[in-house]
Amino acid sequence: MSAKSSQTGSGGFTAAERAAMKQRAAELRAEGKQGAKKADGLEAVLEAIAKMAPEDRAVAERVHATVTATAPELSPRTWYGMPAYANAEGKVVVCFKNSGKFNTRYSTLEFQDAANLDDGDLWPVSFALQKWSPAVEQNHQIQAIRFEPDSREMPEPVSGNSPN
Repeated sequence: MSAKSSQTGSGGFTAAERAAMKQRAAELRAEGKQGAKKADGLEAVLEAIAKMAPEDRAVAERVHATVTATAPELSPRTWYGMPAYANAEGKVVVCFKNSGKFNTRYSTLEFQDAANLDDGDLWPVSFALQKWSPAVEQNHQIQAIRFEPDSREMPEPVSGNSPN
């Protein structure tokens, strides 16, 4: 069976991928209270994604797959009804804002303060997404790897604009 024929019509998760995610949610519930909380968060994210328009859903499914693969320490949860991923302290690190939620022409992948993406005096914290492609996936995988707090040294403060 080819990968293409096993995908859903939206180009999102296959039936096997959905079944595996449901199985993982059941495993987390079986781990006890903390596992149940993670399972509830995962199910809430999957439900939020399922309610999206097909174009948004296809992108959200790939975002979910990429974030959970590259940053498994983040816990899925919803944030203002949007799919989001939180660190061990429960702080949202990244969320997906689908275009249908606010009637915009593109969705966004947004990094919050807890992502610690600091890079000098200016850095991106939001990316517009219309379609998912291998180039997009590569770009966001790099960002996802940088989610871990203290994995990067903070930049030295700049003390003035002109060199001496």
